[in-house]
Amino acid sequence: MSYRNAFSRVLSDVIAPRAERTGREGSFPRGAVTALGEAGLLGLTVSADLGGGGRGPAEAAEVVARIAGSCPVTAAVLQSHYAAVAVIEACGSAWVRGEIAAGRHLSSLALADGAYGAAGATATRSGEVVALSARKREVVAAGEADSYVWSSSPLAAADGLTLWLVPAHAPDLFVPARPDGAGPHGSATSSVVADPVLVPADAMLGEDGAGHDVVLRTVLPWLLELRDAVGAAAVHPSVAAAESAPSARAGAAQLSAVAPAATALR
Repeated sequence: MSYRNAFSRVLSDVIAPRAERTGREGSFPRGAVTALGEAGLLGLTVSADLGGGGRGPAEAAEVVARIAGSCPVTAAVLQSHYAAVAVIEACGSAWVRGEIAAGRHLSSLALADGAYGAAGATATRSGEVVALSARKREVVAAGEADSYVWSSSPLAAADGLTLWLVPAHAPDLFVPARPDGAGPHGSATSSVVADPVLVPADAMLGEDGAGHDVVLRTVLPWLLELRDAVGAAAVHPSVAAAESAPSARAGAAQLSAVAPAATALR
């Protein structure tokens, strides 16, 4: 069965019938996410060599757009997932990519730090362990995703951002009991706090200090294509990648030009 046929079944049998209730009750669309995973849609953009669909942003945008017509909540979750997966595909381990391809792993972006003007995320290394401290805002699927593509100041590089894949189950990673973000009701858009969270040094995505380029060259193009597909009025908030952090100041003007603090698919 082609991914389009499988997707059409999920949309008509699972997502559309539950959409009104999801929006009304503000409940996270876990059933829809599970069904999308089982149908191969969570892994749509993972390499076919690892069991994924091997598709690109155009196909992902088509899926998100069709879902948005029925359930904006599920579309917002999938939008953040696909953008995060683009980074993981470029920089992540084969194991995580295989889990995504198998439909067992939902990821999300955690790039925007704290309140506006607050200090940015920090990273401190001790041996093979890195302590990440931050309060990330506007994280879609906060407390529901399996991992977050996370930004911090560099470990040793003079400037830039460093990206990490942070497991959602890591100790000392906290999500408020009530979502405090501006995303669609039910998308679990909220802040995520690392106080700090410890990750292995090999959780780094790409090179130390190179995360800003990844945000501009990978995350933004994906989010812009996904946004354009659904006609949303604003780019996903997570692309405001730590503008207030010293490590991101060089690119803050570029980021702010395309990343207003608003949530896509509202």
